[in-house]
Amino acid sequence: FDEAFGTKVLEGYGLSETTGMGTFNQPDRERKPGSIGVPMGDTEIRLVDEEDKDVPQGEPGELVMRGSFVMTGYWNRDEATDEVMRDGWFHTGDIATVDEDGYYFIVDRKKDLIIRGGYNVYPRELEEVLYEHEAVREAAVLGVPHPDLGEEVGAAVALKQGSSADPDELRQYMKERVAAYKYPRVIWLVDELPKGPTGKIIKREIEVPAEELERA
Repeated sequence: FDEAFGTKVLEGYGLSETTGMGTFNQPDRERKPGSIGVPMGDTEIRLVDEEDKDVPQGEPGELVMRGSFVMTGYWNRDEATDEVMRDGWFHTGDIATVDEDGYYFIVDRKKDLIIRGGYNVYPRELEEVLYEHEAVREAAVLGVPHPDLGEEVGAAVALKQGSSADPDELRQYMKERVAAYKYPRVIWLVDELPKGPTGKIIKREIEVPAEELERA
């Protein structure tokens, strides 16, 4: 992109609740591809576990923020405010890591996390690998109920027009590229994945075929 348009793309991160501010790859600092940069202004960021305790550097945790740019709460929605604001920190619902230089990297949405037999599996990582397959047009990784593991890793895949691949091929492809506990055991093909007005895939509307639920 930089070469094609003769300009530099600097990634950042923010939400409506943070008035669009949060982190940014500063133009006068090193740019790290894939990173959302470093905190802006007086913004403070922590990565925390389920008990709101800081996770070790390099480990994934929920990104929480506070500062003058962060909201104090939702208008007339006290219950919703209590869900995301705790001790002055806004809980974004995004899982991230931070490197030794203080640069943050988004891993996935907390609500999309799959817990397979006690292991955390982040769908975004697997989706990025699936998209590298020459036949894959769209992919969505999600948890499928499992009687023993709690959740099994599943993937709904739409193929490119004129391309061919079956679930067994895609399963083997993933097995060779990710850790054994991560690769999707349950894969099914679809014509299209459900999307919202902006084109974003809506995972909650993806239906798992009954035969795949039995297989899981």
